[in-house]
Amino acid sequence: MGGTSYGVPWYVETRLVYYRKDLAAKAGITTLPTDWAGLKAMAKAMQTKAGAKWGIDIQPGATGSWQTILPFAWSNGAEVATADQKKYTFDTPATTEAVKYYQSYFTDGIAAKQLPLNSRTPSFVNGTVPMFISGPWEMSGIDKLGGPSFKDKYGVMLMPKQKTATSFVGGSDFVVFKASKNRDSAWKLVKWLSDPATQVKWYGMSTDLPSVKSAWTDPALTADAKLAVFGKQLEDAKAPPAVATWEQVAAAFDSEMEKVMKTGEDPAAALKAVQAKADSIGTGN
Repeated sequence: MGGTSYGVPWYVETRLVYYRKDLAAKAGITTLPTDWAGLKAMAKAMQTKAGAKWGIDIQPGATGSWQTILPFAWSNGAEVATADQKKYTFDTPATTEAVKYYQSYFTDGIAAKQLPLNSRTPSFVNGTVPMFISGPWEMSGIDKLGGPSFKDKYGVMLMPKQKTATSFVGGSDFVVFKASKNRDSAWKLVKWLSDPATQVKWYGMSTDLPSVKSAWTDPALTADAKLAVFGKQLEDAKAPPAVATWEQVAAAFDSEMEKVMKTGEDPAAALKAVQAKADSIGTGN
């Protein structure tokens, strides 16, 4: 419509801060943090007071790290593209400040520059890394490894606030191609998969969060207090610009961020490099 292609949202996902309740209590955390400074102080206390090896597990650059880093930029008022999506805007004071904050977890020894592959769930359960930022799919693995009694030992909290408390939002959409030979049948499938009851059943099978708001009132979802926090976070979440070149630019961003987190590259210089690469690629709009 109007030159824009639209899809019907199928499922959504967003990221929260997972934390060990028992170790937070041991660290003297009586009130959950709500801002950047509080999150970092909590992660540090997990090391100094609760005996954790690392305070938090956050991705030190490399593939997909933009999904964890950019929410801090967004919460600081930054955007990665202009409103008309014709130009990328990485090289800004707001994004630089956010990357510096993120980098400080590594320079201060609170987060590891490299953790063993597939170690997140075991490290969380055994308490060596009692905090991390991720999506709802993590819960099933944690519950399975930790056992029935472990559910009460951990919780999830909203992303920390700077100017806002913005997280990343992702998911998947359905579209029906104009040239499809089965457009009517395809649309019936989309309608069925978008039905609240179907969405709830799909969540039970996949842990993909429903995109249809009314599905969130189903007892299968309301019975889980952790899911309610994910629902709350979805009220303040952003996606990257919907442009054809995003994956190319995201790869350049991830590469530069790895240098920032692992070798101490200056965030401002890294973002200038990202901006130059993004300008050469363009948005495609």
